[in-house]
Amino acid sequence: MLKLEHISKTFNSGTQNEKCALSDFSLSVEAGEYVTIIGANGAGKSTLFNAIAGSFFTDSGKITLDGKDITFAPAHERAREIGRIFQDPMLGTCPGMSIEENLAMAAKRGGWFSHITRADREFFREKLRALDMGLENRLDAQVGLLSGGQRQALTLLMATIVPPRLLLLDEHTAALDPGTAEKVLSLTETVIRENRLTCLMITHNMQSALDLGSRTLMLHQGGILMDVSGEERKGMGVSDLLERFRALSGAALDNDRMLLG
Repeated sequence: MLKLEHISKTFNSGTQNEKCALSDFSLSVEAGEYVTIIGANGAGKSTLFNAIAGSFFTDSGKITLDGKDITFAPAHERAREIGRIFQDPMLGTCPGMSIEENLAMAAKRGGWFSHITRADREFFREKLRALDMGLENRLDAQVGLLSGGQRQALTLLMATIVPPRLLLLDEHTAALDPGTAEKVLSLTETVIRENRLTCLMITHNMQSALDLGSRTLMLHQGGILMDVSGEERKGMGVSDLLERFRALSGAALDNDRMLLG
């Protein structure tokens, strides 16, 4: 379980550029829950993920993961428990290293990997074969030469080869073409389901936010404006989200990327 209790974060405090990115933010996510997150630019989505991952410490509040207080744990310690995939396919891998070397590095995070054996290579091939990206016979290929979709699929495998306690997906298909994005999303759902992962996924596509996972949050001005799940969520469409946003915020949603997504 992930629990955020009254966390706040302000950047450039005391200056003319002061920006409150998260304000008294609280959230509980049950083990195995798959939550989609939407919101306009500046709503606090990436700041939320950075706070969870330890990119910075929050100004106040408490963060716990499976009962362990990680509020002041450094990012490298949290990385053993939290997997994260970014929007940019160039992130999350070492482009100058081979596929095999990248997978070995990811496996080592779990503490069980020391050197590459024949059995390890077969294990890697089996995992790559399941991605259906034509990578299972390319263990020696340099990762920097792969396509964006192949890299993102590999990043997904690296982030989950040792199943994390929490998986953060930061618009991980936004930079891909529609066909590839759909394939990577399908792979994502399979990995989450088979590993029973707890997952938070930021997306700019409101329809995907309703179709995927079991719960949808809409962030606004550093807080949760809307939290829907169950039967209420099943009956919602994009127009319902827009109307709910207008009713709760008192303004229309002004974000072309979300509206056109």
